[in-house]
Amino acid sequence: MLIATVTHAGSSLLMTVLRPQTGATGEEVKIGPSPIVPELKELAWTLGAFVIFALLMRYFLYPRLRKGMESRYDSIQRDHDGADATRQSAKAEIANYQADLAGVRAEAAAHVDAARRELEGERATRISAVNAEIATKRAAATEKADAARAAVQSHIESAVNDVASRAIELAVGKAPDAAVVQRVVSDVMSVGAAR
Repeated sequence: MLIATVTHAGSSLLMTVLRPQTGATGEEVKIGPSPIVPELKELAWTLGAFVIFALLMRYFLYPRLRKGMESRYDSIQRDHDGADATRQSAKAEIANYQADLAGVRAEAAAHVDAARRELEGERATRISAVNAEIATKRAAATEKADAARAAVQSHIESAVNDVASRAIELAVGKAPDAAVVQRVVSDVMSVGAAR
């Protein structure tokens, strides 16, 4: 059997063909098994190990694995269902709380409105009582002022009569008629009071 070797040197290929090696007796030397092609017994052991592993997986390991996965899935599903139920109950509690809060707010608004109406009624009663008291005091003060004015007016008229008589007497040189001076002073003072 001939043996060929190929070597690569730069840009060229070198191929060398060798003759088979011969031993000291002149017999040809056998070359060992190929490192790439597996032997038949290696293939048999590999196939046997694969079949045993496949059978173990099919009948023993995979069912346990599947049962564990299913129990874990069921546990996760129960947790999700529990979380959904908790979420729904929380939403229901929030809705109840908001409804109760709206009721309390409405009740508080009704109490505030009732108190406001009561205070408004008391205020109106109090204001009318105070206005009546003020009107009574004003009428009494007006009467008192009118009485004082009337009392003072007679004194003022007599003082103005005296002053006017004396002024006319000094200006004309003779004493005027007292009734005429009194009538003129009364007319002038009544016109001034009317303004």
